[in-house]
Amino acid sequence: MQGTIIKQISGYYDIAVNGEIIRTRAAGNLRKRKVSPVVGDIANFTPAEENGELGYLTSVEPRRNVLVRPPVANIDQAVLVTAAAEPAFSSNLLDRFLVYLEGKHIEPLVYLTKTDLLSDADYAKLQPVLAGYEAAGYKVFAPRVAFAEESLQALHAIFSGKLTIFTGQTGAGKSTLINHLDPGLQLATGEISKSLGRGKHTTRTTDLYPADGGLLADTPGFSSLGLLDVTLDDLRDRFPEFVRYAGDCKFRSCQHVNEPKCAVKAALEAGEIMQSRYDNYLQFRAELSNQRPVYGKN
Repeated sequence: MQGTIIKQISGYYDIAVNGEIIRTRAAGNLRKRKVSPVVGDIANFTPAEENGELGYLTSVEPRRNVLVRPPVANIDQAVLVTAAAEPAFSSNLLDRFLVYLEGKHIEPLVYLTKTDLLSDADYAKLQPVLAGYEAAGYKVFAPRVAFAEESLQALHAIFSGKLTIFTGQTGAGKSTLINHLDPGLQLATGEISKSLGRGKHTTRTTDLYPADGGLLADTPGFSSLGLLDVTLDDLRDRFPEFVRYAGDCKFRSCQHVNEPKCAVKAALEAGEIMQSRYDNYLQFRAELSNQRPVYGKN
């Protein structure tokens, strides 16, 4: 039989098959074959022959993608939950996530929380930044009230037939957002550490939950994220707005730094690409050149 792993705990795997959850244990030869199943894997298993016994997970199908942290496979889209305040909004951290997800071919959607903690003036200042991300090709949810019903309904509409993860910075409110979407889950939430100025990690494991005809996962949060699985040559292609203009650069190998007749830099000067995105791109290039991550605070 075949199904999707939705939970992994202490060597046991819960597999969803046509609305039924079947608990299995890993077959002994999986370890010999160096196969480590994770949630999201399409798993083949042999069901138990008698009631009270467990079936055996025997193999997993090739993955479309997989994340190491959190360990989830075959992800279609990611809701990047980003705080507007407490902790402060960081375009640098957001861009790190976007660069990473672009490389995994996972569609990112940005959801801004804690907008109700902003003054009207500060909320207004964020609008050009958010518009810049939308112009780059990302879908952005930034309701004035953090969990406005209209935004929640828009999220409900995108889950069907997809595996969606909720990820982002620690303390941004990922679990709280999921609880608003499905109050029955009652996921653990945490407060911001006043001394450290960042959130406490409340999500320790990764499970998949059924939602609106799809599957979704809460994931452990991050206070910082290095650039993973990207090279200097690949980095430019992780910024979709750069790709849009790169075909008009004089040189096919243009890195959009010092080359003459660079269409990306021309678009930047024309205000068609956000300065903060380009600045972060340059910082990421510097980090990759030095091979020593330096986490920005802007």
